[in-house]
Amino acid sequence: MRVIRILEALCSSPRAISLADLSRVVSAPKSSTAALMRGLAEADIVVSSDGAYRLGPAAFGLGSALSEARRRFQSSDLVRAGMRRLADRSGETVLFAVRDAGAETMTYVDVIESRNAVRFAVSVGDRRPMYCTAGGRVLLATRSQAELRRYLNRLKPQRLTTCTETNRHRLADAIAAARETGVAQTVDQATDGVTGTASAILDVTGIAIGALIVAAPSSRLQDRRDELRLLVRQEAAAISRSLGYRAAARTGRN
Repeated sequence: MRVIRILEALCSSPRAISLADLSRVVSAPKSSTAALMRGLAEADIVVSSDGAYRLGPAAFGLGSALSEARRRFQSSDLVRAGMRRLADRSGETVLFAVRDAGAETMTYVDVIESRNAVRFAVSVGDRRPMYCTAGGRVLLATRSQAELRRYLNRLKPQRLTTCTETNRHRLADAIAAARETGVAQTVDQATDGVTGTASAILDVTGIAIGALIVAAPSSRLQDRRDELRLLVRQEAAAISRSLGYRAAARTGRN
């Protein structure tokens, strides 16, 4: 496990990393980390220069092999497996939505319906606006500030329910909150009586490929909103990791 964490740190760092910083990454003494690094250096997985380490030629060969394996195991299978896990844990309908290119909408591309008699139901291919849905807001949160400003400037929000937020400033605040927490939640915003909770799924490059969403009757979720926020965020992170995404490691450098 320590070797994996070391390689993840080296992959995400733009520069060589010192032994002291690598020791902090794996929470191990320098002597133990040095022994690991000697083994990796002997296999050409890392190379050392001036007391710091970077990836070696064997690491890139391994990376190519892993990339090929990932292509053989389609990302849609990994997303679908995560959706099933979330459906089992939440007991509610789980959806996967993608942003429509050049549009201000998103499309549901996969659905696992809840087994509850009263449940949220939607068809694959259905579209929803971005501004009033949890999935749309969390996808907007992954865009740059400039892109988001352009979106809000041209947006002409419509009130779909009595609760739909149409004020651009408050919408910007909601999207900023989703960016900060990694999860968005809407209550009766796009459809009366429906609560949505969503988190973005990221690929190996850190690009959002879609939104993982739990949708359910609002009346059933009054005491479960925080729980669902946690479940959705955890499962989206797990799927992203399975697709190769790794958050930048902290090495102690500024």
